[in-house]
Amino acid sequence: MLNILKKLLTEKTFENALHNLLANAGSSSFLLAVSGGADSVVLLHLFHSCGLSFEVAHVNYKLRGKDSDADQKIVQDFCTENHIVFHLYEVSEKDKQPENSVQSWARNLRYGFFRQIQHSENLENLVTAHHLNDQLETFIINLSKASGIKGLSGIPASDNGILRPLLNFTKDEIYRFAEKHRIEFREDLSNQKNDYLRNFIRNQIAPRLFETNENFLKNFSKSLAYLNQTKNFAEEKIEEIEREIILKKENLVYIQKKEFSVQPDFVKFEILRRFGFKDEKENAKIFAAEKGKVFHSPDYQLMVEREHFVLMEKAAAEKLGSSGSTEEIIIAESLKPLCTQTVSLTDYINLATASPSDFRWEFNAEALQFPLKLRKKKTGDLFFPIGMIGKKTLAKFFKDEKFPILAQQKIWILCDGKNEVLGIIPFRQDRRFAADSNTKSKILITF
Repeated sequence: MLNILKKLLTEKTFENALHNLLANAGSSSFLLAVSGGADSVVLLHLFHSCGLSFEVAHVNYKLRGKDSDADQKIVQDFCTENHIVFHLYEVSEKDKQPENSVQSWARNLRYGFFRQIQHSENLENLVTAHHLNDQLETFIINLSKASGIKGLSGIPASDNGILRPLLNFTKDEIYRFAEKHRIEFREDLSNQKNDYLRNFIRNQIAPRLFETNENFLKNFSKSLAYLNQTKNFAEEKIEEIEREIILKKENLVYIQKKEFSVQPDFVKFEILRRFGFKDEKENAKIFAAEKGKVFHSPDYQLMVEREHFVLMEKAAAEKLGSSGSTEEIIIAESLKPLCTQTVSLTDYINLATASPSDFRWEFNAEALQFPLKLRKKKTGDLFFPIGMIGKKTLAKFFKDEKFPILAQQKIWILCDGKNEVLGIIPFRQDRRFAADSNTKSKILITF
């Protein structure tokens, strides 16, 4: 059923809107974000008249001098008169207000404060006074950013523990409710300036749209409801596709490359966006990239392999890369002359792949620098593989043998005291140090 604007704002319609978001609202606890403006003060009065259990949080940014203090006073006085717990954050020099992006800074500051109060006071739900006009402004902003169906679906009425019960009521209805009930509130005169995009849309663009149709906002609300239905339908279909082409194993996500590549661009973008890849132009490069290419989002690392795109959380990838570059295991401290010294790697490591039954490497111990050790591959490593002519970098060897990138990070390299590569366990020994019939002192490596 479409959730559209049908009735004017009253206590009854507000209660219905709140209970649609939270069935047990009467037994829940709330933290109200109240600025002193008409929207949030009306929200405050509605919660109070409905007899709900709530506390109030207010941030005084100290940006408008006496006006900021007057905003605080009107909220604090109401709370004092009605025995409502009031939480105040006063911005000071320690908050380091930036010269640019003031709105983003203010938003992060207040939501950090709200979450802190919720945690300390054990309040289940945060409530804000966003309304239908805010929805329209957000829609236009997201439309200008090509944000896709998710952005065009508007502000969610319930999301991440935040409830917005006024979201389907207009600003005019909120004003009329305040006038009818003689509710005192404060107007932020800075909202009349057009120095921010949202203010410009609110003051210049939205009024022109309202002139085109007296029912513009109601029709917009219906369109938004249709968009949300479309978004929900698309998300269900994308989840079906994910179940078919994505496999999660341990801390890795495998996406079948062939099946993923033939999906519509919309599906590709939405799936990659869930892993933090939000740039369409950069995402296109993923599908054109050669095997071995690595891409990064804020939280994930994506590796292109022959049949899969392999995703790993960045923290895990960095930990794996770090351990691969620094961890060393000593397996032989020194040479025992005129004998064959045997070292079983079973005592030190588990192989990432199955060891061949004939894994048995003999080295000329007198040609080696001690101690012998195991480590992971490093940039620039090279060796002289037995059975091949010349030398080869480990990176080239792995590529030629078609080793997946993640498998490469788990493979152990046998080295001597000078970091010369003696072999890639258990795949290929270096011929330079191999024992022959004339070797007097040998080291035998087995598994």
